[in-house]
Amino acid sequence: MVEQKTNAMRILDKAKIGYEPIFYECDEFVDAVSASEHSGTPPELTYKTIIVQGKSERYYAVVVPSEKEIDLKKAAKAVGEKSVEPIHVKDINRITGYVRGGCSPLGIKRRCDVIIDTSIMKYEQIFISGGRLGCSLRLDPKDLVRVSSATVEDVVL
Repeated sequence: MVEQKTNAMRILDKAKIGYEPIFYECDEFVDAVSASEHSGTPPELTYKTIIVQGKSERYYAVVVPSEKEIDLKKAAKAVGEKSVEPIHVKDINRITGYVRGGCSPLGIKRRCDVIIDTSIMKYEQIFISGGRLGCSLRLDPKDLVRVSSATVEDVVL
């Protein structure tokens, strides 16, 4: 069975960045730790994307380890906002073009600055959402930072 390319994969292909797609059975939202279990990827190497909105009304994609929680104060400081709050679940698709549980930091519909937690740089390979349920991408974190024009900051509790 040939799996269809996602926007995240097309962005990586266009930038000539190597990655490995991992497909697994998943019909509904599962958290990032559960997704890593379903896909057989190590949870400590799996990163989730949380979309937050600042007081300025700008959106930011914050990428953190699957087993950690975002520190909203650190995230706000990293982007120069007074405060940030996660967007409401019902707004995920409208803002990102992705569904809950399938949100990749690559290919977000609305303009979004990407902030990635510093922990990502200690690994040679990490896993992020491929842009839909049942799809993860394995890639070099340095490539993710480069292709997403991300800022790398400490943004976890």
